[in-house]
Amino acid sequence: QIQLLLQYLKNDPRKAVKRLAIQDLKLLANKTPHMWSRENIQALCESALHTPYDSLKLGMLSVLSTLSGTIAIKQYFSSAPGASTATVRSFDLVKLAQECCYHNNRGIAAHGVRILTNISASCQEKDLLPLEQDAVFGLEALLVLCSQDDSPGAQATLKITLTCMVKLVKCRPHLSQSVVESLLTQLHSAQDAARILMCHCLAAIAMQLPVLADGMLGDLMDLYKLIGRSTTDKKQELLVSLATVIFVSSQKALSSEIKTVIKQQLENASNGWTAYRIARQASRMGNHDMARELYQSLLTQVASEHFYFWLNSLKEFSHAEQCLTGLQEDNYSSALSCIAEALKSYHKGIASLTAASTPLNPLSFQCGFVKLRIDLLQAFSQLICTCNSLKTSPPPAIATTIAMTSGNDLQRCGRISNQACMKHSMEEFRNLATRYGDLYQSSFDADSATLRNVELQQQSCLLISHAIEALILDPESASFQEYSSNGTAHVESEYERRMMSVFNHVLEEVESLNRKYAPVSYLASKNFKSCLCNAVIALLKVPLSFQRYFFQKLQSTSIKLALSPSPRNPAEPIAVQNNQQLALKVEGVVQHGSKPGLFRKIQSVCLNVSSVLQSKSGQDYKIPIDNMTNEMEQRVEPHNDYFSTQFLLNFVILGTHNITVESSVIDSNGIVWKTGPKTTIFVKSLEDPYSQQVRLQQQQGQPPSQQQQQRTAYSRF
Repeated sequence: QIQLLLQYLKNDPRKAVKRLAIQDLKLLANKTPHMWSRENIQALCESALHTPYDSLKLGMLSVLSTLSGTIAIKQYFSSAPGASTATVRSFDLVKLAQECCYHNNRGIAAHGVRILTNISASCQEKDLLPLEQDAVFGLEALLVLCSQDDSPGAQATLKITLTCMVKLVKCRPHLSQSVVESLLTQLHSAQDAARILMCHCLAAIAMQLPVLADGMLGDLMDLYKLIGRSTTDKKQELLVSLATVIFVSSQKALSSEIKTVIKQQLENASNGWTAYRIARQASRMGNHDMARELYQSLLTQVASEHFYFWLNSLKEFSHAEQCLTGLQEDNYSSALSCIAEALKSYHKGIASLTAASTPLNPLSFQCGFVKLRIDLLQAFSQLICTCNSLKTSPPPAIATTIAMTSGNDLQRCGRISNQACMKHSMEEFRNLATRYGDLYQSSFDADSATLRNVELQQQSCLLISHAIEALILDPESASFQEYSSNGTAHVESEYERRMMSVFNHVLEEVESLNRKYAPVSYLASKNFKSCLCNAVIALLKVPLSFQRYFFQKLQSTSIKLALSPSPRNPAEPIAVQNNQQLALKVEGVVQHGSKPGLFRKIQSVCLNVSSVLQSKSGQDYKIPIDNMTNEMEQRVEPHNDYFSTQFLLNFVILGTHNITVESSVIDSNGIVWKTGPKTTIFVKSLEDPYSQQVRLQQQQGQPPSQQQQQRTAYSRF
């Protein structure tokens, strides 16, 4: 099909046919990029190089830019004859992209730099220094051109340009300084609409790499003051975007001067919604002191009590996290005081958060996340207390004799191992990790950054439990390879970078202590406890990031189930004879918000049906165990957001059974998400009349009646 379309594109003189061929080639480039051979891409490049029409060249470049971001680009360079000796510049695709980078048509130029960017990102094993410079120069030229124009076409081209800048800096970090300097230089003279997009680009780059120096921060503050004094209609959006860049560039601590400037501009020139958005960004970037002050100032500016409680809870959470910034290594009593103060604020905040929830907005993710944070802080505090108790209760003089008698060398270390306090702590952290995993699985609508944040909290729990096991409980069988961090090169935020750095440092310390000391010595025990406490402090010193899903739900997906038969009264059971099966029909509708499938799409729905005997009536009979329970699961694919299926259930045991139908969704990647809902109905299993009659006759000593054959024939229908 690709060859046929390329043949028409090359040989057919009609422009309408060529346009249709380009449209179909674009479809095939999106759907099946792996089917494109080098000859196909080469033929398309030759057609684009020789066509005199800009409209056709734009379409062909659109296809090539799509292919350049897929596996097809690697096939194009690797399968070329003499690919090992040929330079990248000698390929027709590169020549075409370089020729188009400075084209007077903005769309053609944008596709040209996009191709160069994708080649630089995909072919990192080649020497691409000249190509990288071409891409940077082309991007800078488009940036200057489009940032001065506020037309829709220029803004669309600018979005492509800025996206390419972020991608180029991510794969080629050594280019970040020149790209950031170009953005900051152009930021002062750009149109307001372009400034907003450029601020988003700067924030995206700064989250990946610490590229904004103190001198650049001064320029940003001058621009912030300038925008605060302006009267443009984009003023509020600009204040939020520029504040985000400032927060990202100074995530460790905000100086008092920066706080003063931001608060002054908010007091003079902004509304409450702008202040809330800036506070929200401060919470995401870990600047909790600034966020707390802004939330406090907004408490009296809302008319709804639910909004008041919501803002009050955010203020308390920010204050709690701010309490943890004063932690110091080896100062365990101070750490316990800071954690206690943070827990006090967290408990106040969870009370306000519960009051802020409504039936239409239950805030289930927020409550679950905060409750886990509270339990995690309590577990950290308990672990530090357990380690500190070693100082007040050293091992007794007969500890060695006890260890030899019991055969447990850990008895040499004293009563802590004897009372299994550490084992309890390890199990507690593993339980917290499981709960974080459940929260992850229930967050189908969350963005990737929020899910990564939950995953990092889960990994911190697993890290501490592994450290306890490796240092104290089972040093000989502990493995370090399965816990080694292997994704630090692809971190997406400063918070993730700092957490991964702590993970690596703690693992190195644990492994070093494990090799250095014998685990049964009292000295080693003290060193192990210090290592655990310092690991807790290091984790808590990283300011917690409250990600987007905590504040904003961009994707909304819910499932409604309907069961039949269903009773008129939910508490009333459905009557079924014990020699019959119940055909339970489950119907459902998938409901979406305004942006369905923004982060992930539903591929199929998994329905799980289970029954539990609540109350038994009648005599006990010896019934096979398979007939006593119902556990069934079916997967159905929704059609136009509707699905239905049926289950056949047995209720051999007389009594009331509780049937639970729970739904979960499977996305396009095959990942199962426990979204719910869970629906329950009651079924009452009754004895069929014939069996009841036979049983009564047997109890009275009478022979059974001669209606068995008729009854059996009747029951078949």
